[in-house]
Amino acid sequence: MRIRYDLHIHSCLSPCGDDELTPATVAGMAKLCGLDACALTDHNSAKNCPAFFKAAAFYGVAPLGGLELSTVEGVHVLCLFDTLEKTMDFDRFVYSRLLRTENRPDFFGEQLVRDEEDAILAREPYLLSGDTDIPFSEALGHAKRYGGVALPAHIDRQANGAVAVFGTVPPEGGFTSFELRDRDNLNAYKIYLPADDPVILFDSDAHRAEEIGAAGGTMHLPDGISPAEIPREILRALL
Repeated sequence: MRIRYDLHIHSCLSPCGDDELTPATVAGMAKLCGLDACALTDHNSAKNCPAFFKAAAFYGVAPLGGLELSTVEGVHVLCLFDTLEKTMDFDRFVYSRLLRTENRPDFFGEQLVRDEEDAILAREPYLLSGDTDIPFSEALGHAKRYGGVALPAHIDRQANGAVAVFGTVPPEGGFTSFELRDRDNLNAYKIYLPADDPVILFDSDAHRAEEIGAAGGTMHLPDGISPAEIPREILRALL
């Protein structure tokens, strides 16, 4: 079966995300866009994933949890999980490794934790768009240890992409899956990938509602699986 996905979406928890892009709005827009599966992946935090999972269940969209990890080198790595429990365990680990700087909402933007009905539960005090002390070479191993998968994010971007920072995607990371924002860049960036048969995701990296689903990513999964099995099968396809 072929599914439509967008596995890199931010919410109002990311300081660069639209304050109106609540977890419920993410799930609702995914449904309107015809996505079968989507993931909420804020910068260095998954604290909006509990509300997102509830909203996704309501709208009938298969949810994946995760976050966009920023390594000590400033490279972004997309980390994905098929259950909320695994997601939140990884969230606590990453938060313990965050290089903590007080957020300035007037400069960087608000960082809002919301429930499934859009009520504000908390404001994250530490800047989430900064780096952690986790090296790029260790990101995949940490994600796997918590039952997930990781892949270098938007390698075709100049800001925080592995190719822009390192000049290539270092093989020491052990990655076999990679993300692009623009499929027109596929041939130009394949030369930087260390894997012989890489899996490529096309995600929006949406920070506003209208960007969700814009990358047009599709994936083949085994026939006959139920909607509840889609997140697990996506992770299998990425490993």
